[in-house]
Amino acid sequence: MAAKRKKKAKKKATKRKAAKRKATRRKATRRRATRRKTTKRKATKRKATKRKATKRKGTKRRAAKKKKKATKRKAAKRKATKRKAKKKKATKRKAAKRKVTKKKKPAKKKAKAKTKRKPNPAFMRPLQPDAALSAVVGSSPIPRTEVTKQLWVYIRKNGLQDSIDRRMINADDKLRAVFDGRSQVSMFEMTKHVAGHLK
Repeated sequence: MAAKRKKKAKKKATKRKAAKRKATRRKATRRRATRRKTTKRKATKRKATKRKATKRKGTKRRAAKKKKKATKRKAAKRKATKRKAKKKKATKRKAAKRKVTKKKKPAKKKAKAKTKRKPNPAFMRPLQPDAALSAVVGSSPIPRTEVTKQLWVYIRKNGLQDSIDRRMINADDKLRAVFDGRSQVSMFEMTKHVAGHLK
């Protein structure tokens, strides 16, 4: 009988130990669950605080930008008003100057007698063209100015001015003798070549 009692006591002790272990395990799981919940709540609170802080920063930045824009607009308006005031002053001054100038009549200047420019007698002296030049200009003695005029009449009449470069003159058989055998001569070189054919 004593052995049976001992066995029952042992079984009860083991059952109590198992129950205690289960209880401790349940408590540990509950503690873990509560810890997790608290950590989650803390994390959510931190996120919420961060969002609020970012929102506040954004609102502050927007407010600062609006203030800057407002100050810039005010400065621009001030500048515009100053410019308008300056323009009005300038127009008033101009009007005053015009009135003063209208009152004062300027003295009439005596008109100077215009004198005609006398041509150089060296250019007006008649020169004899040689045989090559007389075929274009004529054999009678004429001044240098008239020679150039007659040459241009001949060039335009025969269409000897170059179509692409109008400064160049394309020589025909008669002009080639005057231009010392050259087929094309510029306007500026023409007078040099002609000078050698006048005496």
